[in-house]
Amino acid sequence: MDAEKLSQLTQKVIGDAAGAVGLLLAYIGDQSKVYTTMDELGSSTVKEIADKAGLDERYLREFLSSNAANGYVTYEPAEDKFSLSPEQAAVFAKDGEPTCLQGYFQAIVGQYAEHEKAVETFQSGKGRPWGEHHLCCFCGTDRFFRPGYVGNLVSNWIPSLSGVEDQLKAGAKVADIGCGLGSTTIIMAQTYPNSTIHGYDFHGPSIEEASARAKELGLTNIEFHVSDAREIPDNGYDFACIFDALHDMGDPVGVANHIKNVLSDDGTFMLVEPAAADNLEGNLNTFGGLAYGFSTIVCVPTSRAQDVGLCLGAQAGPKRLTDVLNSAGFHHVRESARTGTNMVFEVKQA
Repeated sequence: MDAEKLSQLTQKVIGDAAGAVGLLLAYIGDQSKVYTTMDELGSSTVKEIADKAGLDERYLREFLSSNAANGYVTYEPAEDKFSLSPEQAAVFAKDGEPTCLQGYFQAIVGQYAEHEKAVETFQSGKGRPWGEHHLCCFCGTDRFFRPGYVGNLVSNWIPSLSGVEDQLKAGAKVADIGCGLGSTTIIMAQTYPNSTIHGYDFHGPSIEEASARAKELGLTNIEFHVSDAREIPDNGYDFACIFDALHDMGDPVGVANHIKNVLSDDGTFMLVEPAAADNLEGNLNTFGGLAYGFSTIVCVPTSRAQDVGLCLGAQAGPKRLTDVLNSAGFHHVRESARTGTNMVFEVKQA
């Protein structure tokens, strides 16, 4: 055994353990409005923050001390005050901004909350339906991905597709499949008022929440329906899209083939999936570790719980995804855009 390598690994794991506790506290701070209060107040004493947020001063001091040790907040010893730097505020306090990671924290906390089910699923090899996860899984996933969709969907991803943006501006029929809580569906409905946007998801509670959000916004060009992805109606869609969900589906080939059948002859299917390389060594990085981790606990069990259970996983890579799309009858597959977390494919029949 190499003593130096052992020491390096031990320090890495201790750091990960500190991070695990830190993320739980970060979630508690988010739910208790600690970070937004600190962002509003600026440099403040524990008492000032506690009074403003309506929290217990002693608990808050321990919380802030841990946060300061992790570098999540800044401690000012001369005045015994705590504050958020602009960078810390961006990560912990600016909900809805692409820099904020609270959605990830929420999704992770949801998995720890039901860790017994995760252990049982892993040991048994059985599937675990999407609807059996903790509520934080749905809310956290939507909360994390939404800022990326806001920042990229209409400014980058749709313009990267041939002719689609003009179609949507003029008026098109759109199917958003596996829409979850409807963030992408709503973005498109707001941006392209001449188009009709239909959101589909097999999880009833998510569709109820999506419908409520659309109603609250007064959107009249949007509809949400509970439906399996292989059973959405043939409405002659001009544009179909799936965001970070095809790899969760049990029968992605069957889903893609059904999308081909409900698209108009010259329609376009936009597939957005987590960024990945085609081989394991290309994914051995921090994002890959996170993606494979969620795939172990959520994505692969969700796929296995459905018909076929292909279990693509969250790091399928362009080649594997292209094979799936080709098998479904799509002969034109082009990666049209990529961000640090996502890759976008333009998919057409020919």
